[in-house]
Amino acid sequence: MGHGHAHGHHHHHHGHDHQHETTAPLPAAFDTSVPDEALNPEQRSRRTLLRRAGLLGAGLAAGTVLSAGAGAATPAHAAGDSGRGKGRSKGFLWLAGDHHIHTQYSSDGKYRVTDQVRQGARHGMDWLVITDHGGATHARIGVDKVNPDILEARDAYEDTLVFQGLEWNIPAAEHGTVFVHPGRNEVSVLKQFETDYDGGVKGATSSTPANEALAIAGLNFLAEQVGRRKVKDALMLANHPARKGIDSPHEIRAWRDATGAGDRQIAVGFEGAPGHQAGGLPAPLGPGGARGIYDGGPSANSFAGYPLESYRTWGGFDWMTATVGGLWDSLLAEGRPWWITANSDSHQVYGDTGARGGGDFNANGRYDDPVYAGRIDLTENDYWPGQYSRTHVGADGFSYAAVMDGIRAGRIWVDHGQLISGLDVRVSGGGRWATLGGALHVRKGAKVTLTADIALAGGNNWAGFTPKLARVDVIQGDVTGPVADKDTFTAPTARVARSYDVGKSAGTVRVTFDLGRVDRPLYVRLRGTDGNRTAVGAMGAKVDPAGPALDVVGDADPWRDLWFYSNPVWVLPS
Repeated sequence: MGHGHAHGHHHHHHGHDHQHETTAPLPAAFDTSVPDEALNPEQRSRRTLLRRAGLLGAGLAAGTVLSAGAGAATPAHAAGDSGRGKGRSKGFLWLAGDHHIHTQYSSDGKYRVTDQVRQGARHGMDWLVITDHGGATHARIGVDKVNPDILEARDAYEDTLVFQGLEWNIPAAEHGTVFVHPGRNEVSVLKQFETDYDGGVKGATSSTPANEALAIAGLNFLAEQVGRRKVKDALMLANHPARKGIDSPHEIRAWRDATGAGDRQIAVGFEGAPGHQAGGLPAPLGPGGARGIYDGGPSANSFAGYPLESYRTWGGFDWMTATVGGLWDSLLAEGRPWWITANSDSHQVYGDTGARGGGDFNANGRYDDPVYAGRIDLTENDYWPGQYSRTHVGADGFSYAAVMDGIRAGRIWVDHGQLISGLDVRVSGGGRWATLGGALHVRKGAKVTLTADIALAGGNNWAGFTPKLARVDVIQGDVTGPVADKDTFTAPTARVARSYDVGKSAGTVRVTFDLGRVDRPLYVRLRGTDGNRTAVGAMGAKVDPAGPALDVVGDADPWRDLWFYSNPVWVLPS
């Protein structure tokens, strides 16, 4: 099938093109020759998380991910050692990060860049993207002014990769993170992009064909800057895609296809789970609003096909991702690489004692530094980067290029509340294997097995308790090829193929799923839950008997409803 080949094409490990950059030394937390007492508090915190994930010691040196610790644990549902082969020795550095963070350079923000980076480092983040809102003031002065603060943070926190980006007002649509590889043109490229293609700057927010075309032109501009070597790389990830119903299915497909496949692809995914996760904590000890601030409904610019329940989160996840057989699955069923992430969208942190500084934002492009407020604010919606939401990227090394390559390749899994510590997925058959975001090419009728090694929480999260993984679901769908109607948002073959109950709370569990003899192109992805809140999915019990439940506005404690999701692996027989 033609689309299968197009898909496989993007899978070649991009990291090898940047081999000269991935020789950066490992961060101190990862480097076992550095003793614990030599680490600063941020590095010590990071090392604790790595130990829990089984990512330290001999395993890492050999480049493996979880295989070192996995053999020692008594795996749940053990089914021999299928999937372990020589392929396992090629592991990745799993780097946790957040691509959606605001500072005093956003009209609705307050923190310094250094505050967000320090907090991110403390909460276990290896990479961060500073994404202040696109707009007239930011385009004029903010994009320039924030850069010295970012350069300073890069020096002060050398174990944390700090990207400069912005939150793009996508013409005709919602917001999106746009970020570039650091370099001497990072400011000029972002500034020109924002000036020429931001929906707010250009007055191009309404859902018209001309505005949709402007969004595509913006993505093409970014691809051109990479092609001309102005910046080494650029990426776009759509933020809170279902919140307002204005990201129609055909727009998402058009962004994905705008610049071609492989290394040229700029738009690579969307938030599977939005930020603002504290928004649903009940009053008076919380804001008493909606998780993700998903509390609206359709407007004149919304896509008419979306149901009312799409305007709410489901187990903290966006409806496009949470619905088995929904919009995300409809893209995967086309064989389109399109990935999910999770992040903080951190503007104002719940329980914080800081207040926004004064100053004239429009004149200065920023607020003054935050000040002590003398009270704990329980009305805010956000967490610090890494405190609740994490995006884990499989990178070929510790470098900016390696993180961007890993994101583009789809080697990503996401979790809330540190539900699990580590995830290693292998789909193997015919003497080969593929991991998240990849495609396994096999002969028709080859036996294929999915093996997932999961490092359980093994320690307290940032809310002070150890979460327990109750169940893991394998979701499977057929690759049925390009859709005739670009506004399709269902995938009739996607379903929960099997669920596994997890009977232990520490160590590592192994899930083994036998796909049998595969004779048609398909994909598999994983999801897991603490089991506290479940409901029959939108497509019925045969498709998803116990999926995430609709979040209740005013009563949605995010810590009592934890999930992890992985990106897919394709199996393409020929």
